[in-house]
Amino acid sequence: QVQLVESGGGLVQAGGSLRLSCAASGRTLGRNAMGWFRQAPGKEREFVAAINWSGISTYYADSVKGRFTISRGNAKNTVYLQMNSLIPEDPAVYYCAARSSVVIPTSSFDYNYWGQGTQVTVSS
Repeated sequence: QVQLVESGGGLVQAGGSLRLSCAASGRTLGRNAMGWFRQAPGKEREFVAAINWSGISTYYADSVKGRFTISRGNAKNTVYLQMNSLIPEDPAVYYCAARSSVVIPTSSFDYNYWGQGTQVTVSS
């Protein structure tokens, strides 16, 4: 099994920044894609960003493009989400996801490993 553990969530003022981390452990995934999703109360889980194995290719939801940056650690088993210029529409539980894949899935149905989520709250 693969375990994903997120950290870095919290409360921040609008316009501020947070950096989320996700560490993978357990069974080796091999070449994998990792992504971030978020889910606000009463809403469906939505795609935020994803990155391929090498870290060269990334993909973002239009709502976060230019504000959020996804990256991998040197050991490839950690992924980060740098969130800048946070706005009132950003608060949600943010989930890390992974799957063995050479492409970058953007649908939650295409990921088979998930973290427990970390809460992000933005105050106005």
